[in-house]
Amino acid sequence: MKTMTRLFLRGLAAILPLGATIYLLYWLGSKAERLLSPWLERILPDGWYVAGMGVAAGLVAVLFVGALMTTYVANWLLAQGENLVERIPVVKTVYTSLKDTVNLFADEDRERPNRPVLVEWGEPKTRILGFLTRESVADVVDPGGDELVAVYLPLAYQIGGLTVMVPRRTVVDVDMTAEDALRFAVTAGMSGKK
Repeated sequence: MKTMTRLFLRGLAAILPLGATIYLLYWLGSKAERLLSPWLERILPDGWYVAGMGVAAGLVAVLFVGALMTTYVANWLLAQGENLVERIPVVKTVYTSLKDTVNLFADEDRERPNRPVLVEWGEPKTRILGFLTRESVADVVDPGGDELVAVYLPLAYQIGGLTVMVPRRTVVDVDMTAEDALRFAVTAGMSGKK
């Protein structure tokens, strides 16, 4: 029975990430198709609509909005809408969290949390894997004599983590790529090289 369980878990580990990724892409595509296909069928002449055009139209629409957001007028309109949204207590929190997360990956000029570091903690020294997100937090909190930096500590097997402000002297660079460090952290150290 032990061997069967081990084989099952190995199979699940191989199938689950790929299956979840394929399902997410399928879900996004089918939602775009379901939402946009009725509009395309009305606009296009009879017989011209082909399955999949909804997905293509969704991609074109997102690209169009992205191009539109490079204009002053569109940015002004978005800012006005955001001002309204930010007055609604719960909606404000959800909206700003989603916006910040997307902007983290979309803004090419922004410094990303891609610098893996170890934070030294307590006595005896415990080291926690994280990502340096800000070189200084003096604009957020009074450092009290120490130069503080912000480090994001991802939690294993969860979406989320902790952002800690620690003295710069307690942060040590790690010779890992950001992807390898994130994989190591979220799998509780069970992935990667042994």
